[in-house]
Amino acid sequence: MQRTQIAPGVFLNVLDAEKFNRCRIAIHLRYPARRQSATDAAVLALVLERGYAGCPDMTALSRKLAALYGADLGVDLAGAGGDRLLSADVCGIKQQFALAGERLADEYADIVFGTIFDPYLVDGVFDPEAVAIEKETLRRRLQAEFNDKRLYCVRQARRRFYGDSPAGIELNGYLDEVDAVTPQSVKAEYDRILASAAIDVMVQGADADRVADRLLQKLAGVRRAPAAVSPALAIPVQPVQHYTEAIPGVTQAKLCMLFTRGTTEALPSIHLLRVAMGLLGGSATSRLFRNVREKQSLCYYCGSSAVRATGVMMVDSGVEPGGEAKAEAAILKELDDLQKAPATAEELEQCRLALLGSIDAVGDSLAGLESWYYGALLRGEEPVTPEQGKALTAAVTAGQVRQLLQSYHYSVCYAVTAGKEDA
Repeated sequence: MQRTQIAPGVFLNVLDAEKFNRCRIAIHLRYPARRQSATDAAVLALVLERGYAGCPDMTALSRKLAALYGADLGVDLAGAGGDRLLSADVCGIKQQFALAGERLADEYADIVFGTIFDPYLVDGVFDPEAVAIEKETLRRRLQAEFNDKRLYCVRQARRRFYGDSPAGIELNGYLDEVDAVTPQSVKAEYDRILASAAIDVMVQGADADRVADRLLQKLAGVRRAPAAVSPALAIPVQPVQHYTEAIPGVTQAKLCMLFTRGTTEALPSIHLLRVAMGLLGGSATSRLFRNVREKQSLCYYCGSSAVRATGVMMVDSGVEPGGEAKAEAAILKELDDLQKAPATAEELEQCRLALLGSIDAVGDSLAGLESWYYGALLRGEEPVTPEQGKALTAAVTAGQVRQLLQSYHYSVCYAVTAGKEDA
């Protein structure tokens, strides 16, 4: 990957895409999350996907993309510790495959940069009709959280775990604040994001110089003061907190257990983190899968994951109502065993093979490659190639995994189970 700073807080990243017949241009705006405008940001992402000044509605945008041999546009909002990522990407066939010699990469750049820098405005604010429609979309999305009990349990646990820290700000905003969102408040949040964001543009298979020129043209009229990237977060170690919520009609109870490292010191490499999660509960050969699910039949599913930036490890599972305590104890035993004694050579080899296979698949798509390299930039790491990543993964030892798992402390347990009448 070639990375070049082309303006304050703006970087152009060029990735090799020679083997693909498609190209991709993506722009990522990383900005500080803010509690008071979280719902506005969620509505903003939905509104931006509807069109921009050059294609002011979804019909015009769809026709534009169809005319470009079926190009795809996506807009997304994601979390990154105490920051948020507002992203837009467009993907379509490469220039050399255009039947009439159209300058496709220029068209793609105009669409993706138009989406971010030239939104469709009415009297200086976002289209009231579009805002009203997307407010209802967001409202339904937030209301639907309760219907997915696994998602609901995980989010309830996260709310107790993160509390009022920046990482605890809801990505999709807050249901009781949707009515207060206005075209003016969405425009104010848009202006804040554009002014404060660190910007990364990822170019694959397109003329990077022409993309950079178009980006600089868009930036010329924008007043910016890029904010510093939020530092890594750490939730302090404290006595474990247990929460149980009984919900009538639940047939499969959900259990979410969160652990904290309690420090931002010595952040583990992503390669070590992947191996550790693979051994504990991230694969079909993991301790949680083999022992808790298969041998003891204490849960329907049981997996582990970890977030490097916030030092949190999560184990979530689906269990029979009333079996939450047994499943919790069994999960803690498997973690304790890995903390006391290293994984076996056979376990480590099985985990490595699965991870190496997944890294091999990174290069199968433009999106996969972009995610690999941009993920490293988000973590503040020097990007390495997938091949180098395989070597670093293969070099992880059972002792390193044991040491990492020893750094996690049990923090929050949230259970969603059946109501008394159902039990």
